[in-house]
This record gives sequence, C-alpha cells and structure tokens, in this order.
Amino acid sequence: MQWLKTKTIEQALADSDEPGRQLQRSLGAFDLMILGVAVAVGAGIFSVGARAAGSFAGPAVIFSFILAAATCAVATMCYAEFASSVPVTGSAYTYTYLTMGEGVAWIIGWNLLLEMIAAGAVIAKYWGIYLSTVFATAGIDIPSTLHLGAISLEWGPFFIVAVFTGLLILGTQESARVNNVFTLIKIAITLFVIVVGFTYMDVKNFTPFVPPAQPPVVGHGVTGDVWGQPMLAWLFGARPSQYGWLGVISGASLVFFAFIGFDVVATSAEEVKDPQKTLPRGIFGGLALVTLLYILVTLALTGMVPYAELAKAENPSLATAFINVGANWAAQVIAVGVLLGLTTVVMVLLMGSARILMALSRDGLLPRSWSVTSAKRKTPVRLQLMVGAVIAALAGFTKVELLEEMINIGTLSAFVLVSLGILVMRKKRPDLPRGYRVPLVPLLPLLSALLCTYLALNLTTLTWARFMIWMAIGLVIYLVYGMRHSRLAQQR
Repeated sequence: MQWLKTKTIEQALADSDEPGRQLQRSLGAFDLMILGVAVAVGAGIFSVGARAAGSFAGPAVIFSFILAAATCAVATMCYAEFASSVPVTGSAYTYTYLTMGEGVAWIIGWNLLLEMIAAGAVIAKYWGIYLSTVFATAGIDIPSTLHLGAISLEWGPFFIVAVFTGLLILGTQESARVNNVFTLIKIAITLFVIVVGFTYMDVKNFTPFVPPAQPPVVGHGVTGDVWGQPMLAWLFGARPSQYGWLGVISGASLVFFAFIGFDVVATSAEEVKDPQKTLPRGIFGGLALVTLLYILVTLALTGMVPYAELAKAENPSLATAFINVGANWAAQVIAVGVLLGLTTVVMVLLMGSARILMALSRDGLLPRSWSVTSAKRKTPVRLQLMVGAVIAALAGFTKVELLEEMINIGTLSAFVLVSLGILVMRKKRPDLPRGYRVPLVPLLPLLSALLCTYLALNLTTLTWARFMIWMAIGLVIYLVYGMRHSRLAQQR
C-alpha cells in the first residue's frame, strides 16, 4: 500500500546529492545555535509570557515555561538523533518518511508548512506593527497601511519579506551572517531589559503564586464558550476555568509557541558542516540559551506588576509592565528589541518553509520542478520566491494573527511522530551510526510523545476544528496528486 511505503536512509542521502537539487554545507555549530535563538527569541519573549500570565497562570507562568521547555527538550533529543544520523533537509517530514510511510510523512510535511508559513505571516505582520511603534516613539508619523482603492495593504510585512527572500536567494551562509549580527544585538537588548526589570521587582506580586481557579473572564485570549475551551476539557465535560494548575497547563500550551524554532533548525541539516557533531551541539545550545532568557524575562515581568494588571491590558506585554511602574523609556527600548527580534524570526521561517517544500517536491509529492536549486548559489530560488510571495500576501492582506494557535498544533503533531519514529528507527536500523543517541529509550521518546499530545489537547476546540480542516485539504492533495507522482511509487 503506497500510504505505508517507506524510504531507506540510503535513498534519502542519495536524493540529497541529486544534481541540480543540492544544498551547500556551510553552517557551523555556532550558526545553528544562533539560528535556534533567532527564531525562538522574537516578539514572544516580550508578549507571550505576559499574555499567559494575565489570562491563564499568573506568576506560575514560570512553571508553564518550564513545562514547555521540558517538553521541547525531550522532543529535541529525538530530532538531534535523527538529524545527526540522516543529515538531509525536511526535518520531521523526512524522518517520518523513513519510519512510518509516505502518507503519514506527507501529512506531517503538510502540517510543517502550516506551522512555518502561518508563523512567518504572523511574525511579518507583527514586524510591520512594531515598525510603526518604533517610528511613533521617535516622533515620526508614517502610516502602516496603504489604501489602494477598496484594498488595504500593510506595507511593512511586504518590505521585510522581500528583503530576506532576496538575501536567502543569495546564499545560506550570507543569510546566516546577517542573522548572527541581528540575534546578538537582540540578546543584548533582552539582557538589558531583564536587568532593569529586576530593579523594579516587588516580591509581593508573586502572591498568590498559583492563583486559585475561577470561571473564565471573557476577553484577552479567553472566550468562555465551547470554542475557547481546551479540547481536553471539552472531551471530558470539565467546566471551563481560569488560573489554577489547569491554567498553568493551558499557559504551557500557549507559550510553547516560544520554542518552535528548534524543528526549524533541523530543516537546515543538509546545509551543516560535519552534521553528526554540529547538529546536536547547535540544537541543545540554542535551547538552553532560549529557556534561560524566557525564565529570566518572566521573573522580571511577574515581579514588576500584579498578574491582575496584565489581565486588564488589551495586549499585555513586557512594555505594559514597564509603563505600569512609570519606566516609559524602557517601552521604547523594548519596541526596538521586538523589531530586531522579529526580523530574524522572519528570515529563519522563510528559510524553513522553503526547505520543507523542497523536500516534498524533491520526492515528487509536489511538482518536481519546484525543487531545482541555483547552480551557483545552491539555493532553491523558485521555492524561496513562492514562499515569500505567499507569506507577504497573507501578512499584508489578511487577519493571519487569528491562526496563532495553529502554529503550535502543527509543531506538536510533528514532535509526536518524530518521538515515536525514534523507536521505529532503533528497531529497523540498530547499527546505524548516530552522532547523538537519545538516552533512556524507549522511556524518553514515549514521554515526549505523551507530553506533546497532552499540550496539544489543551489547545482550544476552535484550533482543533481548523486543524482538522487543514488536514482534510492536505489529504485530498495527496490522493489527487502526491500518491500518483511520488518518486517512491515510480521506482517500485
């Protein structure tokens, strides 16, 4: 049955060397670590934690971040083993193709596209918003929206997507150098904000650390109806609640958005020098740095103002806390930090989206002509242009921010199958050379799959409904096109 046919590792490696469809190995461990930080430390570090604290967990949002980071860590171990033993592009899609079959791999690839394209569009849109904020703090009045007759266009997302699409076409190494500079600057700004925030800390704001559960207050991310309930609560008929330990878990499902960068790093496996050693070091180094930064920012945030003040804000952020304590100047610094943070996120998501599409098209599940790379630059020019156009259009013309939670569910579904895939690959190829091996197998991969499933079930029923629609569309595309044009089907 075509759905269950798997590729061999040898086939995957041979495909990565196909003339005209090759990528250039130019990235080192430091580049990978910064790549992970670049995509994870964006607007989320200044806003997602504030929203989770105000609407779901209070000061206990620190536990939400720790739970999300722990879940990401065990999943990342599975990614590191796969990436170091099969260093080809495609990330979870490729690993699933090797272990569970073409049909499941297509669905995961389809979900990764949802994650990265939706995230790219959301972040590009926020980039335009924060660009206007930076201009406003400098006393410059530049409208963020252009009105073309009946059509309203937000020009900021178009600008940033166009710049980085061009840079990525020029070459991965050139893009990485620019990314490294921007990322180091935003880390410096983040550390500055943390230090200043700690000077305004009042330990009274940490009481109660875990606010008592209460009926949800409608607004600011909480709807109070069936569509706003966590899926798990709806399935078991639990009464909707806000705060308490269930709120901590719901907060973890939300802040998981902060850790999506590490599956994007795995998509660059085919462009890494000495991947058996470089990939694990880069992935784990980036995750450790990101987790530390998020915990410190969250401590500063919840120590500066009561969580109830964050709950009252329409769009709570770290800037909300600084304004609340009278440090308006810090809000201006934060606006610049957010803008720089979003800049690198846009670049990495543009790159990751193109690499996933390249893997799908190289295997024939999408038109093969899409996967051709530049003879000189070794970059997928056609795909990079296509991805840039789609992300710019979504960010410039639609309310794409409504799909924020879709990013999380796409990532979590991929994490589940990559974790289970480790068990399959260990059985199929026990002697495969591995640059990194997940410890405590099968315990840790199973724990990873369970944690990711649990977090996914704490996303809202509306998110799950949209996810099912996206999956149905993907299934139709596979049955109509992918199944018939798959290279694996044609080779057998």
